[in-house]
Amino acid sequence: MVLRIIPDVINEQTIYSLHGSNTVQEAAEEMVAHNISAIVVVGDDDEMVGIVTERDMTRRVVARNLDAKETKLEAIMSAEPEILSPDDLAHEALARMLQWEFRHLPVVEENRVVGMVSMRILQKAIATSVFA
Repeated sequence: MVLRIIPDVINEQTIYSLHGSNTVQEAAEEMVAHNISAIVVVGDDDEMVGIVTERDMTRRVVARNLDAKETKLEAIMSAEPEILSPDDLAHEALARMLQWEFRHLPVVEENRVVGMVSMRILQKAIATSVFA
């Protein structure tokens, strides 16, 4: 079975975003409130300029003993991240994520983030389709 990112892997996701001027503390609070592990960073035009993950916070803030209440997202985000298209195939997306060692990738359509795919979600979708 061929699985496309949308609608086969994800569908109807709420995308949470903050501006680069927001702090790491604010991002962590947002992630906890919505039980997510990655957040989209947007510019003044609300278009994606980067992504921040729990891993980024651990490696770029905690490990460096930076103050999460003072550190801005723009200082730790992964700028211009790799992206997926809604029409991308799940197994190809998983292969790319493994190759690049990414755990999360935004799904972008017409310059708008329409979803966020995690390695866990992809693995589950693929396994479910194989064993169904």
